Amino acid sequence: MKKYVLLSGWILSCLLSVAQTKTATKSVPKPASGRNIPITLTPLKNCKVYLGSYLGTGRTLVDSAMLNEKSQGVFKGDKKLPGGIYFVVSPQMTIQFELLMDDIQQFSIKGDTSLKDQATIIGSKDNDLFKTYTAYSVEKGQLRQQLSTAYKAATNKADSTRLYNSLTTLDKEVQQYRANIIQQHPNSLLAMFFNTMKTPETPAIPVVNGKPDSTYPFRYVKEHFWDDVAFNDDRLLRTPFFEPKLDDYFRYYVSPEPDSIIEEVKYILLSARTGKEIYPYLLTKFTNKYMNPEFMGQDKVFVYLFENFYAKGDTMILNPASRKTVTERAYSLMANQLGKPAPVLNLTDTTGKTVPLYGLKSDFTVVAFWDPNCGHCKEEMPRLDSFYQNKWKALGVAVYGVNIYENEVPAWKKFITEKKLSGWTHAYQTKAAKDAEERAGVPNYRQLYDIFKTPTLYLLDKDKRIIAKQLSLEQFDDLIVTKSKQQ
Repeated sequence: MKKYVLLSGWILSCLLSVAQTKTATKSVPKPASGRNIPITLTPLKNCKVYLGSYLGTGRTLVDSAMLNEKSQGVFKGDKKLPGGIYFVVSPQMTIQFELLMDDIQQFSIKGDTSLKDQATIIGSKDNDLFKTYTAYSVEKGQLRQQLSTAYKAATNKADSTRLYNSLTTLDKEVQQYRANIIQQHPNSLLAMFFNTMKTPETPAIPVVNGKPDSTYPFRYVKEHFWDDVAFNDDRLLRTPFFEPKLDDYFRYYVSPEPDSIIEEVKYILLSARTGKEIYPYLLTKFTNKYMNPEFMGQDKVFVYLFENFYAKGDTMILNPASRKTVTERAYSLMANQLGKPAPVLNLTDTTGKTVPLYGLKSDFTVVAFWDPNCGHCKEEMPRLDSFYQNKWKALGVAVYGVNIYENEVPAWKKFITEKKLSGWTHAYQTKAAKDAEERAGVPNYRQLYDIFKTPTLYLLDKDKRIIAKQLSLEQFDDLIVTKSKQQ
């Protein structure tokens, strides 16, 4: 299947270079413009070192500095770097240590490649706070590992209970440490990171009118999942934990039903709209995800994005190639959404007679677009016929098979005869009909049915509304049986 991956050059260049400056006020002096970050990294000499940052779930290099004979260099530029978690990278492309990038980018770095945990940042309050927390976190992390190992090895209930309680107490201490930083340094980068990382603690199941409300803990966590997180904060992009948390939210707390996803996507994108970098990043992320969705029907989310964002001006964030891909894909999917009437097909059968799809009278119709020279089709079409002959025909199913290549008619007819695909309606579009559509500017059925691979299958109800698409034959079989029982 052809996969569509969208990340326009415009967006990428923005994510790598745009820095948002803060407006100065009369009472607060304006921070120095640009960045000037001297670095000493022993024992490296006469070589380049790099400054990298997280970018969603990935990493990217954003600056470089040439070290002299004294292992000294400078990361500098006219523009400030966007805030977030950064790291120094050696010439061998290994990460040496992390640092925070706040709005004041006039500090210095000293480190040694053999003593990565002892690097120092001088002249940055945020990094002072970060270093103190890192030392605390390492200490508590080591203690937790020891307790966890002992807990797993415990041989009696008393030891297990004691070690479990110790682990619980330790976790609460770490959470309280983070809470203290948020309270005492609310404007720090570290506080923003902790607010982003935290997830609500699951409450106990309450008893309402004498009955336990077992759904309350789930609802509570979902409702408070994004407390204190501003989706328009560009700094979120340069952390390794925001995007995984976003993915977890959609995986565990959002129904896979497309309308539920749309509500969440709408809220997040509108909240992020004023973010210079994060808004196009999130729009691109959701576009990629639902252009090729994990579950059937979720392409409705992509159509929603096109109609409510791209079609209203947001194609400006795309380069021409990506804009063409998004637009063509959207128009291909608009016509074949679940629940909508299937696009009209008036094709020609093996005898030269026109056979309309809507002329078939049946409880269900399987529409199969295939290529007689496609290896996968040669396997799947006989299997489809086996389902049809042995089960589906008795359940009121009709099969409308479409050869998608007008120049393969002999091979198509030969395959039908050899494999005894009887009882189907076999049809194709003649070259004359195809040329007439092109002259008239009418969308071809390949676009209307989103045919980018073969075979492509659809299941229609008695009114020719789309029930399902792009499923395996076994999944179609289960659905037909279930729908037949319901009728």
